[in-house]
Amino acid sequence: MQNADKGQATAIDGRDLRIGIVQARFNAPVTNKLAECCIAELQTLGVATKHIKHVTVPGALEVPLALLALARSEEYDALIALGCIIRGETYHFELVANESGAAVTRVGLDHEIPIANAILTVENDAQAQARAEEKGRDAARVAIEMANLMEDLS
Repeated sequence: MQNADKGQATAIDGRDLRIGIVQARFNAPVTNKLAECCIAELQTLGVATKHIKHVTVPGALEVPLALLALARSEEYDALIALGCIIRGETYHFELVANESGAAVTRVGLDHEIPIANAILTVENDAQAQARAEEKGRDAARVAIEMANLMEDLS
């Protein structure tokens, strides 16, 4: 990670952080891989297993409601949204992608909690599979970096 102001690498330290993860079960082979890689990266970066809350919901449209419940609890330093929306032949893809994305952002802003949004929006299963591992790890890094930044800014 680069610190944009100084051009220096930023250490990502998850020790003492509490992270909530909401995973959509729809497209489970992809979302399970997202979750597996995300949790592994959180642990690698120092987040204790006991400080990771992982819940599942049916699909991407249900993710924001579970994030809202976690945010309202005020027990977490950051949240992570995991899901996979694959384009089909109807307008449903756009509806789910737009509504879930907007709602995830709204929860974060309304509750002043960082949310790493790793709800993939892809054209096909091959794209989803190709992105799952890296996006899961990236979500963990973003959540930790933003939790630490918000602490520094408060």
